Amino acid sequence: MATVISNLNMCFDGYQALRNINLTIHDGEFVAILGPSGCGKTTLLRLLAGFLKPTEGVIEIDDNVVADNRNVTSPNKRNIGMVFQSYALWPHMTVKEQVLFPMKHSIFSKYKTQKEREERMDTVLKLVNMQTMGERYPSELSGGQKQRVAIARALANEPDLLLMDEPLSNLDAEIKSEMRREISNLHKRVGGTVLYVTHDQSEALGMADKIVIMSQGEIQQIGTPREIFNHPVNPFVAKFVGQSNLIKGCWNGEEFSYGENEKAEDADVNDSFKAENFYPVKADGLEIVKTEESTFRGTVKEIEFQGFQNKVILEMEDGNHLQVFISGDENIKEGEVYGVRIKNRKNVEI
Repeated sequence: MATVISNLNMCFDGYQALRNINLTIHDGEFVAILGPSGCGKTTLLRLLAGFLKPTEGVIEIDDNVVADNRNVTSPNKRNIGMVFQSYALWPHMTVKEQVLFPMKHSIFSKYKTQKEREERMDTVLKLVNMQTMGERYPSELSGGQKQRVAIARALANEPDLLLMDEPLSNLDAEIKSEMRREISNLHKRVGGTVLYVTHDQSEALGMADKIVIMSQGEIQQIGTPREIFNHPVNPFVAKFVGQSNLIKGCWNGEEFSYGENEKAEDADVNDSFKAENFYPVKADGLEIVKTEESTFRGTVKEIEFQGFQNKVILEMEDGNHLQVFISGDENIKEGEVYGVRIKNRKNVEI
């Protein structure tokens, strides 16, 4: 089973929310849609769920067309599961009733008898560690527990596609980290196909098999977490994922010049960066040196303590701001001027 999106466009009163989206989600994949607010990722998810009709383009699930600009298959006629950002639990139903509901009413339910449904309910509640809370109502649950129930409900009918719309955004940091591990482990144990919408790069990098980066309604890059992090194809992806520094200078063939006479090697930098005379490099690909050791200089504006290392924010003479990681015992002072150099090739973002 594959979900195929072809030439998808979506407009709202003249505003184009999605532009020429082409994406294939293969059976068993965990795909994260990553981008800033307003980039179109939730609109894409709502189109997949059947809540919207596309302006142009086609969506196919398991070789069946479920949406085009003329017809849309309603959500209840698609074998999908949905986990909402706000949990969307019914306040008058217990945990058990929430999970049983889709098995009783979905046309895709494989569980025809009450016994079969209750056995499946027990199974999914155990999967999310909620087997002892079946008689509780949503008002009696914490945020993390509510999200576990929402996931159990979405998994109850073994959907062909599980859609998750920023499911962890309402949780505190500790619970978010715990739930991230649980969702990832759940996918490994149960399998299935997941489309996970988020603006948090740590969630996408930590859980997904494949990441789709979006900006202003367009796909910027598709790749594995490692490919996206280490090989961004344009300045937007470089800045958004991993917060790369974009050093302004001048490209002359394979050589990059910055500062007054500093040089850096090509390191397979993508042509899109060369076209804008940028050199992309992560915070650990730079080093802070004495002013006489580099003509590329800046003033330390802030030092963030991060345990074994510190993050230094410098305002460069050209007005650009750079982030540099240094060891915790380096003696760098706020307000002082230092030189900055690009390290060797192995540490350079390409």
